[in-house]
Amino acid sequence: MIKFYLSPSLTLYLFLHFYLSINFVDITFVPVLVVAFSTASYNPNDFFASQTLLFLLMKEVLKYVHNSLKDIDPNDIGSTLKELANLFPNAVTFSSSFSYEDQVITDFIANNASEISIFTLDTGRLFPETYSTWNSTNERYNVKVKAYYPNHGLLQDFIQDKGPNSFYESLENRKSCCFIRKVEPLKRALAGNSVWVTGLRAEHSPERQHLSRLEWDDANQILKYNPLLHWTTEDVVEYIRDNNIPYNILHDRGFISIGCQPCTRAVRPGEDFRAGRWWWEDASKKECGLHIKQ
Repeated sequence: MIKFYLSPSLTLYLFLHFYLSINFVDITFVPVLVVAFSTASYNPNDFFASQTLLFLLMKEVLKYVHNSLKDIDPNDIGSTLKELANLFPNAVTFSSSFSYEDQVITDFIANNASEISIFTLDTGRLFPETYSTWNSTNERYNVKVKAYYPNHGLLQDFIQDKGPNSFYESLENRKSCCFIRKVEPLKRALAGNSVWVTGLRAEHSPERQHLSRLEWDDANQILKYNPLLHWTTEDVVEYIRDNNIPYNILHDRGFISIGCQPCTRAVRPGEDFRAGRWWWEDASKKECGLHIKQ
């Protein structure tokens, strides 16, 4: 006789498939299911199956969300943000570095979906102009952007061991610094959320030209919405000017991609968009780890 083993992970998947097929849908429980799938240890044979079914789970969720957004023009960012906030109550968050792009998205959120939370990663080494833009944003939109800071113990040990500017010495040191100051705080900021709104644009780098507006971020186990993905730099700047939105004045001084002060410089005429970030490194390695696909 052939015995059929219905694993816990398969049971969860089948339940979700049925659940998303009925009308009264509430998918705020998705993070719980993601944890269940990604940490499955029900028996030695179930872990691999759970990872496969996690992929199927996310396909179901993406299909459901795309179906919910089908009547909204993909270019209608305000309506899309509002619908995502309705689909995932109190579980949609936006990460802002106060760049041109992020200021545009903040304006859309403030005017269309103010229930979406906004946070920033304060690395401790940002430009004074970035802090000024942060303050102007709070005042303009009557919001309090929440800051996440590096883990004190991790940062203290790193600096004690490597020194304050070790990121200039090796790629390994720079990535370790980025992990402590950005990646680890990001994990905390995204915890408990279902959708992460970002300011990624296809123009930013060759790797980002293949992204989708709505996709699954496997590294952070979250849906990612990139509303400005197909906007040009001209589109962004025009929106900023037309709507009198506060922005980082470093953009007027040749700074395009603005991060930590020691790792950012102005871009010279004819240079690549991200030439001003980690300029001492090979161009192919210029990512901090926040948006790396696994």
